[in-house]
Amino acid sequence: MKDSSYDAIIVGAGIAGLTAAAYLCKGGYHVLLCEKNEKTGGLVSSFTQNGFTFDGGIRAFENSGIVFPMLRQLGIDMQFVRNPVSVGMEEERIRLEGKESLPAYSDMLKRKFPGDEDDIDRIIAQIKKTMKYMDVIYGIDNPLFVDYMEDKTYLYKTLLPWLLKYHLTMKKVKKQNEPVNRFLKKMTDNQMLIDMIAQHFFKETPAFFALSYFGLYLDYSYPVGGTGALIEKMQEMILSRNGEISLQTEITFIDVESRRVASKDGRTAGYKKLIWCADTKALYASVSLSGIRDAALQAKIKSQRQFVNGNRGGDSVLTVFLSVNLANSYFADKCGSHLFYTPQKKGLSSLDLNGWREIMPNPGLTGAGSTDAPPQWKSREDALSNWIRQYLFLTTYEISCPSLRDPALAPEGMTGVIASTLFDYDLVKSISDLGWYDDFKGLCEKIIPEVLDASIFPGFAVQIQNTLCSTPLTLQSLTGNSDGAITGWAFTNKVMPAVNVFPQIARSIRTLIPDTYQAGQWTFSPSGLPVSIMTGKMAANAVCKDLGLPGQEKKV
Repeated sequence: MKDSSYDAIIVGAGIAGLTAAAYLCKGGYHVLLCEKNEKTGGLVSSFTQNGFTFDGGIRAFENSGIVFPMLRQLGIDMQFVRNPVSVGMEEERIRLEGKESLPAYSDMLKRKFPGDEDDIDRIIAQIKKTMKYMDVIYGIDNPLFVDYMEDKTYLYKTLLPWLLKYHLTMKKVKKQNEPVNRFLKKMTDNQMLIDMIAQHFFKETPAFFALSYFGLYLDYSYPVGGTGALIEKMQEMILSRNGEISLQTEITFIDVESRRVASKDGRTAGYKKLIWCADTKALYASVSLSGIRDAALQAKIKSQRQFVNGNRGGDSVLTVFLSVNLANSYFADKCGSHLFYTPQKKGLSSLDLNGWREIMPNPGLTGAGSTDAPPQWKSREDALSNWIRQYLFLTTYEISCPSLRDPALAPEGMTGVIASTLFDYDLVKSISDLGWYDDFKGLCEKIIPEVLDASIFPGFAVQIQNTLCSTPLTLQSLTGNSDGAITGWAFTNKVMPAVNVFPQIARSIRTLIPDTYQAGQWTFSPSGLPVSIMTGKMAANAVCKDLGLPGQEKKV
């Protein structure tokens, strides 16, 4: 970061920040993209270890009428392959090929839950209805990524008819805007059946968002080279258009009046417009209130700071990366390239999910995991290990094998396997505070292969060459996201500190801070890759509109 002045400074080089920077650079603006870590990408990343390439965050991309049009608009050429998704429980697995796969999914549920056939039919009917909604919502290339004013055929034959269908569909979607657990309880009393669907998703995920995934799974693609290949291409595009990327640059100070930012190590730069694509709590913590002369504005920003600080980030993820001495063919038969899998149909509701809180010692009891730990912790450690074991045997996993989609991502005759599950940030933070963190990661590296060996991958545990564990604390460290969140704000917040009604998404990029926009997963809820790209583009468009010079149109 140079002590210079820029048309726009973008903070956070995840997919939203990269999108905003790419479009502004395409428009000819002087842009600085700041990232606190050693590389760009955030939750869209790949890394290589001992010849295996693993995806560090998202495992595949759903196009949603956004990803591919964005790449075409930016002139980025890259290769994708299909990413077939499977769903399984216990010894069964079905591959989702299209709407015609729903009867197979229904039959699998009926075999697992005999006597609940009518309930299952009602649930499948709702999934079909939601998939039809998705066909409308994502049925065309998103107009934000199409130059439709130049393409009159698209405007009149595609966009205008779609807008009418879209508004009618969104009215229907509102009926599914309640937590998926509560929504499913209207159709069945069998909590285990509910678990088999709902525990794929975050706490209190809206029903529409959850049930829509049966349609989104059919839209998944995988970039050759791993998910990080997208980030490399976008970074190359930004640099080729004279954009600047400053790594290991954590912005911790914003002077609203002078429109300057400062990094943690004291470097400064000026801006005309600022786009914040990092954690919202960090945005409001960085604003210098004392430097704002307008008392009313100062009070509003202070109030918003308190509001966002009082809310929680969403669920986080525990992941084990496995280097396995088995060929792709073994996993192609057992799980395919991408599987959502539940080892036991008992479900997580059979476990007291807050039971770990009763086991944990009081904050004054330190030294856990060491040889001189107090005797009372030793028994608690055993109880906590047992609770974690039960959780890992009951939870649902996302299992991904990158080399089944691109054989170059693992040594010949071997496979990299990624196994992830939702996991409580507070539990891992408490474990870390007690000094038991390394032992906890070792325990997970032992139990998760044991779970998979006892269910879907018999005999594979002895073929594991190396393991690596990522926890919610890992994600928090790498991304700066509060609570290690992977989709922004938690659905359990009483008042969502972000726009959460899709027709109002244009409002999500606004902030109370002058000359400052926001984008990314913290700006709209629920959020994922397509929404982060979309808000990044919207923020770039807003900056272009603000900075456009009389007689000189800068088009993005």
